[in-house]
Amino acid sequence: MKTKSIMLSSLFTLILISLLAFKSAEDTPNKTLYMEVATIESIIPAGGGRSKMIITLPDGNQKEAELENLYSISGINFDNVQSNERAIIEKINQLTAEGWELQQVTSGVQSPSPAKAQGIYMTRYLFKK
Repeated sequence: MKTKSIMLSSLFTLILISLLAFKSAEDTPNKTLYMEVATIESIIPAGGGRSKMIITLPDGNQKEAELENLYSISGINFDNVQSNERAIIEKINQLTAEGWELQQVTSGVQSPSPAKAQGIYMTRYLFKK
């Protein structure tokens, strides 16, 4: 009887240790991931500038997508502005559909001097998952 009690006790202890050894996914803290999308839009007249969307992935790798320059020979090109807006919104919609949450938007403008009609608009979109 004593042997049976010890065996049951040992079996119970073994089962308990086995159950506690495996943590559930809820007990493991999730790692927060960040991704940044930067849009650089040139305002150099006559289309001389370069505009891009640069996506920095959580692992540090980057992807680039072309954007249109905001100015053409005749001045501001509203078709290009609309094209860029569509591309940016499509990227934001794609990322949110993949579970990314837009955390912060930061924008800035750079122009070398007031006398020159050139510069860039840069906007950074920070996503979190």
